[in-house]
Amino acid sequence: MNSTHDRREDNASTETNENELQKQIEQLALEKQPERDLWKGIEQALEQTKHTDSDMRSRKPILAMAASFMLVAIVGWMSFESGKSLQGESLVAALAEQHDANKKALLLRVKDQQAATNNWQQQIDELDEAAQAIKKALQEEPNNPALLKMLKNVYEQQMAIIERVHEPRWNRV
Repeated sequence: MNSTHDRREDNASTETNENELQKQIEQLALEKQPERDLWKGIEQALEQTKHTDSDMRSRKPILAMAASFMLVAIVGWMSFESGKSLQGESLVAALAEQHDANKKALLLRVKDQQAATNNWQQQIDELDEAAQAIKKALQEEPNNPALLKMLKNVYEQQMAIIERVHEPRWNRV
């Protein structure tokens, strides 16, 4: 009997709370306006993002040139130190070593970013096969500038693919 009385009190209490809540809801304004104009802040944020994005795009070629300059400087210093110019197989080995280090560093930097395509690794593998074919040809003609340029181009294409594929989607708008 006591539990029936408790349930009635609980139901009455619940109805009273619901009625009070309904009254408060009805007193609220139908439209809520922001206290200040928000579009100005949104516009500034978009403008800042646009400038940051263009700054990054303008820095990439500079960074690539700096990396190339460092490679040339290292190769030149190594050849100066050894007293002979770095040629043939040693040049190819130095280029491959530098590329592998740069590629690993780039992959480490973008490892947490979502890839834009699924077949990018296949493209990298195909370029690796092309690099191996060029290296094989360089064994026959170690100082062929056209082959050396092709090898360098293949390495640059790999780096470009990795950067493009892992570029955040909002940067491509």
